Order: sequence, then structure tokens, then C-alpha cells
Amino acid sequence: MPRVRLSRYNPVYIEQALRTVPARFPFPPSEDRRRWGEVAESVGKEEVERILAEAEEVASEPIPPLPATLFLDFKRTGRREGYERPRGRRRNNLAVMVLAECLEFRGRFLDPILDLAWAICEESSWALPAHQVELAEVDRPVVDLGAAMTALELAEMDYLLGERLEPSLRRRIRYEVERRCIVPYLSRHDFWWLHNTESRTVNNWNAVCNGGVAGAAVYLEEDASRLAEVLAKALRSLEDYMETFDEDGGSSEGPGYWAYGFGYYAVLADLVETRTNGRMNLLEGDFVREVAKFPLKVVLSPGAFVNFSDCDRNFNPPAPLLAYLSSRLNVPELAALSGPMVYRGGLTWRLRSLFWRSDCPSPPFVPSHHDFFRGLQWMLARYDPSDPDALVLAAKGGHNAEMHNQNDVGSFIVHFRGESLIADPGRGRYTRDYFGPKRYEHFVNSSRGHSVPVPNGCEQRTGREAAAELLDQGADGLADRMVLELKAAYPPEADLASLRRTLVLHREGPAGWVEVTDEVRFSSGPGTLESPLITFATAEVKKGTVIIRGKKGALKVSWEGASDLRVERIKDVDLAEGPTDLERIVFRRGPTSEGRIRLKIEPTST
Repeated sequence: MPRVRLSRYNPVYIEQALRTVPARFPFPPSEDRRRWGEVAESVGKEEVERILAEAEEVASEPIPPLPATLFLDFKRTGRREGYERPRGRRRNNLAVMVLAECLEFRGRFLDPILDLAWAICEESSWALPAHQVELAEVDRPVVDLGAAMTALELAEMDYLLGERLEPSLRRRIRYEVERRCIVPYLSRHDFWWLHNTESRTVNNWNAVCNGGVAGAAVYLEEDASRLAEVLAKALRSLEDYMETFDEDGGSSEGPGYWAYGFGYYAVLADLVETRTNGRMNLLEGDFVREVAKFPLKVVLSPGAFVNFSDCDRNFNPPAPLLAYLSSRLNVPELAALSGPMVYRGGLTWRLRSLFWRSDCPSPPFVPSHHDFFRGLQWMLARYDPSDPDALVLAAKGGHNAEMHNQNDVGSFIVHFRGESLIADPGRGRYTRDYFGPKRYEHFVNSSRGHSVPVPNGCEQRTGREAAAELLDQGADGLADRMVLELKAAYPPEADLASLRRTLVLHREGPAGWVEVTDEVRFSSGPGTLESPLITFATAEVKKGTVIIRGKKGALKVSWEGASDLRVERIKDVDLAEGPTDLERIVFRRGPTSEGRIRLKIEPTST
């Protein structure tokens, strides 16, 4: 039995629900001047003027060209930015002009909108080169993230501006969305992102592609029977997406891709619920609430979140998504997480930034002392959740075939005074090799880029069988702990009989402290063990300790069982945010048949 039974909405039920009520949509068309006036008042004069000024600027810009050679840049060099940046610029420019026209309603942006929307319709492919590689075969369109999002953006633009657009543009939008997305979506069943299989689990693609294509159909498809067919297929597919979350609502993709995938799930849920006047509810049930609450459970400090998997260090959940889920599911704590509204990206999220807003200030969110995701084997332990500067330990078990996997079984983060002083590097710069056979040669994806043990010089292997065994986990008033057997995460050359890691947040003392113990037994003779720490801060060896000094706080690391210590400077790590240096502090134990390395990590003012 799936956790969320979306397939209970079969095509017959959906068609009846669609025919029962006249078509309704979540947002007002631009002709509804009362509603748009209310939006302008809610957003504020300063923000409206900023949107109009940006629209004026981009309206006078040349449309960014997308020549065939630029599309082929990914195939030839592995780089994504050359094509994706001007392609994204087109969609961002279109979005800001559409919103400016809706707010102002003077018609001065309609011609630039026409030119840009027509140019997007003229693109040979809406798919990204990274997902298509070869120049487009126009008779076999690829439905990927880019195509699905473009379809929804054009459909929402068509709805918002309606008859104020050139009739030929509206016909062209319908033709292109139908040809590129709806027809292949209904006729093909081989898109990898549609369903879970024995060999592959779906991920955020499932929600984004289903949400984009089905969302566009909600706006554009006038035949209730055919729209029901699209929605039924989307909902059956989305059942598989919801199965990727563990029983506590956690996503192994990390909070960044939670926001991307579940964000489009929420977009479609809102469209479908509004279109059917509440007869279809994709957000009901306790499990959906747990998924929605995922970011609440991975808070390190205000504005900082656990960034396991491909998640940026500076990730913040989208404010409109938090506001919508907070209101729709009555979880006020989500709104309290929200930072300022940021108006960027394509039309889907710029539009919702105007409408999905918190009406009143929320009380500050205070996370729990202890959170644990059973299916993911993620533990978060907070010394004093009410103090944003307090010590936090985040640790993970899991396996090395997770969605957006990095080889990081047993890795951990130590967060103090708002900084992850022992850190997860996060997301690397996306290239051809990043998602290819050379993925684990990338520093941030390899176990070398994480604070995990290195037995006999061996890095972790990849695969579902490279998994942690959870031996113990729990919390009381004195300590939070997780004990993992890591032997299976390493190749046979590691010669392991056992490699046990114990991670503890001790709640004693004025600020608490973290203890990490690695205990090893080798199978056939003496071996070496290293216990590294990854940091973006400065590491200084001082009087038998290591001081890790950040911008606002510092940690003191003392050790037992290591015979030597070295600090490696890793330069120009290729992160999504740009090349960044980090340090790798390595505690090493010489050849031994069995032994342990114990690290004591505590806040210091030194």
C-alpha cells in the first residue's frame, strides 16, 4: 500500500470532478484589476517599482541567442553554463515582464513579451543539453526538467495575459506544449523518471516533470476527458515519488532537492485542488505533513540547514513554498523558517512569490533537541535548540546508492555559532562528468571529501550494498548517540572484520561536546586507520590539540589513539558556488590488528 494513495483518483473520478465545476485557477488573470491591486498593495510600492524597473531594463535587451554550437558545448566540453545561462536568462526576463504587465496593465511590455515568448517557442528543444546531448530531433521531443518547466511557464503566461496576447502566439503556445510535452507524456512510458523500478528509484525529476506537464495541461487542455487522462497518469507516477521519502518524511536527496521536487508537487496540488473545487486533495494525510516538515527537522541554526547529498552550503528553502505549506497544512513553524521573498527564476516561482505569502509574523521557530530519520539514518542533536549559537551534531548512516548520492556513509557535521566548522562540502559544479562514470573522482562526491574513516588507505565504494548497519541510536538527558557498523561501505582491499563509528553529543558542561570514536578490527593482519575532518575554516595545531577557527566561533579537537596528524590544504574544490579551498585534518593510527581513534570536539574561546 503506497503511503499516499494518489491513484485512487482514477480517470473517471477526475473527469467527473472536472465537469462538476467551471474551470477555476489559483491566481487572477491580469484583467482582474481589483485582485492585482490588492497584490500590489500587499507586496508594497518599493517592490512593485523594483519589478517594473527590472522589466524596463530587460525589455530593451536583445534576446539572448542560443546557436546550435552553444547547445553542443555540453557534448564537446562537458560544460553546462554556456547554454543554460542564456536559456535561463530568456525565461527570467519573460517572467519579470509578465508580472510587470500584470501589475501595471498599460500594455507597454506586451510586444517584448511577444518577441521573447515567440523565441522560446522557436527553440528546437526545451530540454537541456545535459539531458539530450545531441542536437534536437524535433520529431522525438525529450520531456525533461527544462521542457516541463517551460511548458508550465508559458501556460501560466497565457492564462495571466489571455486575450491581450497576440492570437497567433496563444495558438503557438498550445501547439508547442502539445507537441513537445503532452503527446509524448501520454504516449510514452519509457521516461526513467515516471516510476520506481528494481534498478532505479525516481527522484525530484518525477515531481518536477509531472508537475510541469500536468500543470500546463490544467491551464491549456479544454477536453475534460483528456485532462483527466493526463492527471491520472501524473498522480500514479507521483505515488512513486512520495515513496522515496522515509517514514519520517526525510529525503536522501537533501533539503535542496526536497524544495525543488516537493515544490512542484505543491504547485500541482494547488492547481488541481483549485480546478476541482476541492474534490481532489493531494496534500491530505499525516505522511504528507511529515514530508512538508522536513526542513524543520534539518535546521542547524537560523538560516542554516544540513547539506548532505547534492545540497549547497548556503541553501535556504524558497519563501513562497514555506508560506504556502504553512498556511495550507496549518504548520506555522514553516513560515517562521522563511527568509525574505526573493523574486528570481522563471514565472512559476516569481508568480507564487507574489501570492504565496505569510499574512502575519510567525513566532520564532525552535527545533527539537533530537531528530532522527529512521529510513535515512540521519541524526540531528542540538545542545540547546533555543540558542542559535549552540553546538549541533548532524550525522548520517545510509548507503552509497542514494538519490544524488555522495560516498559519505558515516559522515557528520559539527555546527557552532551559526557555522558548520566541521562541514559537508555540499554540491559540486554540475558538468558531464559529475553525473557520469567519473562522478566519484570528484572530490565532493568521493568519501575523501567527507569526514569518514579511511581504513588501509581505502575510500568507500559505491552501491546499495555499501551501507551502514545501525547498531544503536537514542537520546536522553545526558547524551545523543548513534552507533554504526561501516564495514560494508568499503571494498575488500580494506581487509575489515569490523569498523564501528560512534557519534555522541554530550550534554554536560556549559556548551556540550562531541565525541567521535572509530574502532577497527582487520581480518588478516595489521592495517592503518585514518579519521579525517573536513573544514572550510582554518585549522591550527596547538599544544597537542587542533583549533578549528571560523568567523564567529572555534572548536578544539583533542584525540586519543592516533600516532600522527597532518593538515591537508585542498585548493579550488569545484563547488556549485565556485572554486573554494578547504582543509582536511587527518588523524592516523599506524599498523595495528585492532584499535581505535577517539576525537573530542568541544567549543573553545581560545
